[in-house]
Amino acid sequence: MKLLFAALFCCSYFGLFAQTRGQVTIIKDPMIDSLIAKRIALNTKEPGTGTVPYKPGPVVSQMGYRVQAFYGSDRRQVFNEQSRFNSLYPAVNTYITYKEPNYYLRVGDFRTRLEAQRFMNELRSNFPTLFIFREKINAPNLEYNDDPER
Repeated sequence: MKLLFAALFCCSYFGLFAQTRGQVTIIKDPMIDSLIAKRIALNTKEPGTGTVPYKPGPVVSQMGYRVQAFYGSDRRQVFNEQSRFNSLYPAVNTYITYKEPNYYLRVGDFRTRLEAQRFMNELRSNFPTLFIFREKINAPNLEYNDDPER
């Protein structure tokens, strides 16, 4: 009997301290709403329409080939080689990666090994140590024109 009385007393006692319903106020930066709106606009609009500018570029990444033009442990020297390469071949993308203890300068986004081999033969006079590596590349833009007269 005492146990039943104690249980009823505890239940009524906890009921007195139950919380009442209230209001929740959310305070957030207004930039969050604008970023969400931009994200929705980018995902729903067709390329080239509306106010969102369309920048053509690599959309997909796939497996392909790159030519390694230089490697070394001196960071400054790798960046010098990159600028020298960019002055000779401004249209070709360059990528610098670091795997301890060396920096690697890899160039190009080639779909086939044959394309990479041709480019490597062209580079051989300016860069003595060249290798071809298979890795994930940015898909190069294909020059496609749907004009039937061409």
